[in-house]
Amino acid sequence: MRNFTIDMARSVRPAPVEITYKHTRFLIIHNPDKNGLDHFIKELKKRDIIEVVRVCNPTYETKLLEDEGIEVLDWAFDDGGVPSNDIIDKWLDVLKKRFTDTPGSCVAVHCVAGLGRAPLMVAVALMETGMGYEDAVTFIREKRRGAINAKQLVFLEKYRSRMRLKNKKNNKDACCVQ
Repeated sequence: MRNFTIDMARSVRPAPVEITYKHTRFLIIHNPDKNGLDHFIKELKKRDIIEVVRVCNPTYETKLLEDEGIEVLDWAFDDGGVPSNDIIDKWLDVLKKRFTDTPGSCVAVHCVAGLGRAPLMVAVALMETGMGYEDAVTFIREKRRGAINAKQLVFLEKYRSRMRLKNKKNNKDACCVQ
């Protein structure tokens, strides 16, 4: 019975979730296993995603994604942990470029289950657009129940945004990030 329970826990993963706020769009998705890579690629292609940020240790080869024109950026940090300043800077640089070059585009981010590290990265991005940390967490949890652990909440509470993704134009339809 115990093995059955463990196998079920590993096989039950949350569905991909799209988070859209202002001029930003994110896909939070779990880590594909070797048998689910085709489905993973279909989810990305459906949204015209050309970057995937992997914040967990690699468990799949990136060649199939690269063959589809999808770049995988590896910025792993500890499970249940928080990213370094270097990872946050790289994340925000990619987002600023993507949302400036291709307004309305979507960037994917994944960890193992899509419940801790990936939602945390999206919360940081939302805060950089001007959203408060509590609102960012609530916004993500409305679509991704159980996202972001206590240690990550403390990190977000202390995180000080520099508004690096804030849309400086007053036009609500404008998509450029300055």
